[in-house]
Amino acid sequence: MKILKTVDKILAGFGNIRAMERTNVDTYTENKIENIEGEKIAESENGELWITFQELGGYYFMNTTILSRINIKTLKGGKLFFLGNIEEFILDTDDTQLESDFSNVSNRWMTSISYGITEKEIDFIKKKEFSKLRFEFKKKFINFSVIK
Repeated sequence: MKILKTVDKILAGFGNIRAMERTNVDTYTENKIENIEGEKIAESENGELWITFQELGGYYFMNTTILSRINIKTLKGGKLFFLGNIEEFILDTDDTQLESDFSNVSNRWMTSISYGITEKEIDFIKKKEFSKLRFEFKKKFINFSVIK
């Protein structure tokens, strides 16, 4: 393994882009991952979901951060499904262009996503009246279990 790292350093010295990417330590993204704002509300084998709420000029927004092993990259946006025993609802992403940041330190992708939301939906989320979450984008999805 040490031999491969040495070879990568030599190739990076000659200007090989892939070798430079492998030898680069991404402390910026890793610091963002370690200092995520908000509350962790759900997790799964593939990742974690963190949320914060924000009010701007009478409009409410939910900002989420997804840490996962999956690169979320799309130009068509995504949907977040709140699946409860009695009630369910779906939130569409505010921005259609989503792109994850990769940290080669922890080998995880970090994706920040914002949603327009109502006060009723905020109460539903704060009371945790749902048991599962599902984020869908393109033809892929990530299922989360709620942390009670």
